[in-house]
Amino acid sequence: MAKKYEPINSQESPRFCGVKTFMRLPHVVTEDDIDFAIMGVPFDTGGSFAVGTRFGPESVRSMSSLLRPYNPGLEIDIFKYCSGVDYGDLAVNPGYIEDSYQMIESQLEPLLSKDVVPILIGGDHSVSLPHLRAMANRFGKMSLVHFDSHGDTWDSYFGKKYSHGTMFRRAVEENIVDPFQSIQIGMRGSLYAPDDIKDAEGLGYQVITTQTLKTMTASELGEIIRQRVGNNPTFVTFDVDFLDPVFAPGTGTPEIGGFSTFEAQQFVRQLKGVNIKGFDVVEVLPDRDPARVTSLAAANICYEFISLVAWNKREDQKSVYLETAKNGEPR
Repeated sequence: MAKKYEPINSQESPRFCGVKTFMRLPHVVTEDDIDFAIMGVPFDTGGSFAVGTRFGPESVRSMSSLLRPYNPGLEIDIFKYCSGVDYGDLAVNPGYIEDSYQMIESQLEPLLSKDVVPILIGGDHSVSLPHLRAMANRFGKMSLVHFDSHGDTWDSYFGKKYSHGTMFRRAVEENIVDPFQSIQIGMRGSLYAPDDIKDAEGLGYQVITTQTLKTMTASELGEIIRQRVGNNPTFVTFDVDFLDPVFAPGTGTPEIGGFSTFEAQQFVRQLKGVNIKGFDVVEVLPDRDPARVTSLAAANICYEFISLVAWNKREDQKSVYLETAKNGEPR
């Protein structure tokens, strides 16, 4: 049975028509009758090099209009099991990172209190810290599944504790992430020193570099992730510079030698069954990519996130059905 909120039917309205919401979902600010909410986080004051990711949510939404409701990779008809909306953008205070953190966290609380899964579009990667804070307030200490080319565990940048390169150290220090049930995937590129990787491992994170991941299959990675996080409440963050710049040139700190969009799809699909409470995709800088292939890639990663919400919901319904049948109760 169809849920309350789903995309506009493209057989009734061409995809190039209408306001550019994500996947042509209705723009409704609600916490009721929904399983997930797409939310923009247009903040880029935490960036250390190129800025402009505040325009990422707008560009990702625009490139999402071709997405369709059936995901053949996961064999799931999303809106048969899910209801979702484009919630709009969260309010931020440009130039003031700690103020924006507080604003983001407080705006996520109403959704999380209703167990709505937020799917957040950044913005620079610094916004993952308030996302995690809000998650931990609701669910307790989180596991982190982190796709990126950088570990983002520096202690500071120019003496400041908050930037897009420090948030996953802060998350451990604030006791909102359990690093021993968390994993960082895809680290590569030049470093200041070996400590850039060793520091993350020293905090407790498991780190799989690009060089190692290139020798593995997607299913092997999936098994490692599931063993690492167990059934712990999990937050998934995807920095588009996990992708090779050929596939994602529109980002602030690109690193060569990365992954294709096909590989990224396969990796993300391996998260089915993980106890995921929220997602974000970050670091889309549309001004550096006039063709907007980076935004298209990010939109499709968000699509895989939505598909995972639907997949997990379908499996939960199967479990309830089987348990009911086993107990001899009315079906």
